[in-house]
Amino acid sequence: MSELDRSRLGDAAYMAERIGDCEREIQKGIVGQTEIIRQVMMAMLTGGNVLLEGMPGLGKTRLVATISRVFDLSFKRIQFTPDLMPSDVTGTNIIVKNDKGSSFSFERGPIFANLILADEINRATPKTQSALLEAMQEHTVTVGNDSHRLEEPFLVLATQNPIENEGTYPLPEAQLDRFMFKILVKFPSKEELMGIVRLTEGSGQPLIERQMDGEGLLAARALVGQIPIADAVMDYLLELVMETHAANPHIREGASPRAAQALIRAAKAKAFLEGRFNVSFQDVETVAYPVLRHRIIPSFDAISQGILEDDIIREILAAKQP
Repeated sequence: MSELDRSRLGDAAYMAERIGDCEREIQKGIVGQTEIIRQVMMAMLTGGNVLLEGMPGLGKTRLVATISRVFDLSFKRIQFTPDLMPSDVTGTNIIVKNDKGSSFSFERGPIFANLILADEINRATPKTQSALLEAMQEHTVTVGNDSHRLEEPFLVLATQNPIENEGTYPLPEAQLDRFMFKILVKFPSKEELMGIVRLTEGSGQPLIERQMDGEGLLAARALVGQIPIADAVMDYLLELVMETHAANPHIREGASPRAAQALIRAAKAKAFLEGRFNVSFQDVETVAYPVLRHRIIPSFDAISQGILEDDIIREILAAKQP
């Protein structure tokens, strides 16, 4: 493992290369799911939260744990269940007795880490789900009259089971909008399944080494934010968002302004990961699916016809070819 050269944190080409090393190291511990790893890396580079949807056992938890090792980030896993309380996530004030009497002391919850895995988030009640809202958006936690700042970098990667599963609570729109990406984790192919079995059931586990730390990740984020976007690409990006609010029999509610912000950041991150320092139309088209699929509410007609969010996005992209 080569140490990060602190004197080159502002060197875009060097940092892009080191981020590539991180991505390859993550792939050592995860079979297949190359595109999913790439999308999570985009979120890491922009500070966006990620919602991973898929059936249990598809490696979502393993992916997050591997990322924490590669980036040397503190990691906490919160198992969401119907009886989980908001204070179990954020922490609570407790009474501490001392020589002068009693006083309140804040006991930190598991939310105080760099990387939070909110496992099966839609198995908790909406009240508990909402406990994450402030942390995801403001990177602070308020308990009583006191606000507590979360350490940077801070990122929430939540997993959820498909909402058709028994015992699930659909996430409210306000919370869904706080996720930069919604990534669909599909069942692996037979070849990938063989690789998973060999990796997890074999005698030798791959050694996952640290490639970067929080300081390096924050430096890379700053460089991603400096990547320019041409006026034509920006106009195209905004047109895609506006098209979700145009008259469309398949859309009941369109994407929020956060969708435009997420498209900009994600397109910049994709360009950075590919060693380019300009955003293309193709970058925007690629990230449109994970950015928009959870921000579009299909109409009842679309649902009855089996038309999915990705189908609607595909129609919009086809109609708005640059």
